[in-house]
Amino acid sequence: MIQKLKQWLVGYTSEEKKPSDLTERGKALKQGPLPRHVAIIMDGNGRWAKKRGMPRIAGHRAGMKTVRQITRAADDLGIEALTLYSFSTENWKRPKDEVNYLMGLPEEFLRTDLDELVKRNIQVKMLGEEKDLPEHTLRALRQFKEATEENTGMVLSFALNYGSRTEILHALHQIIEDVKRGKLNKDHLDETDFERYLYTADLPEPDLMIRTSGEVRISNFMLWQLAYSELWFTDVQWPDFSQSMFYQAIEDFQHRSRRYGAV
Repeated sequence: MIQKLKQWLVGYTSEEKKPSDLTERGKALKQGPLPRHVAIIMDGNGRWAKKRGMPRIAGHRAGMKTVRQITRAADDLGIEALTLYSFSTENWKRPKDEVNYLMGLPEEFLRTDLDELVKRNIQVKMLGEEKDLPEHTLRALRQFKEATEENTGMVLSFALNYGSRTEILHALHQIIEDVKRGKLNKDHLDETDFERYLYTADLPEPDLMIRTSGEVRISNFMLWQLAYSELWFTDVQWPDFSQSMFYQAIEDFQHRSRRYGAV
């Protein structure tokens, strides 16, 4: 089983293109309109592992390879922000060993990828509630923030212990407190004011949302922010999602007409 995983990790998926082909496609994409912010629901790790007779955590480990690949691809295209839905507020219901493994991934990512992220001038952020996260997870996230907060390139956000309904409630509570303190006039509250209280206050709204694994729903992810986003779904599970498929999503985005309610 471990040998199977190792073999997969060092190879391309059957859908992947040669590096030279990807380079040319990347150059072509840069000639068209690019999404400023891409948000991805990384779904299918567990099913990918089950299909191969592996434990679910093997799927999450394989999915980390895709995180690296897509982060590099987005950065190379010049996309301003990439947000990855990593762990929802509902995911605590999963088996304890799986949750424990997922809570250790920020530490692993810190060890293996921090140097490259700093070199690429990428800033790392967390979107979500910190209160339920283990101390070792929070420590790794703080180290990411401290090491990259001065970076001025792409913003890589991990939505961790994230739920959009919780985010909206959190914003409402903060607004109520600020109204009570006289810091905010409730009679002049508008959408722009409200957005300043969301986890994503410093980010542009996603232009493109991608979800892998065949599920056609947004699962309590950025319910406010995705109002006018283009949605792109694929049956491919996250560990098999490739740079070529990411480019396909961007190419599809470039052929869409975004009317924002107009004709």
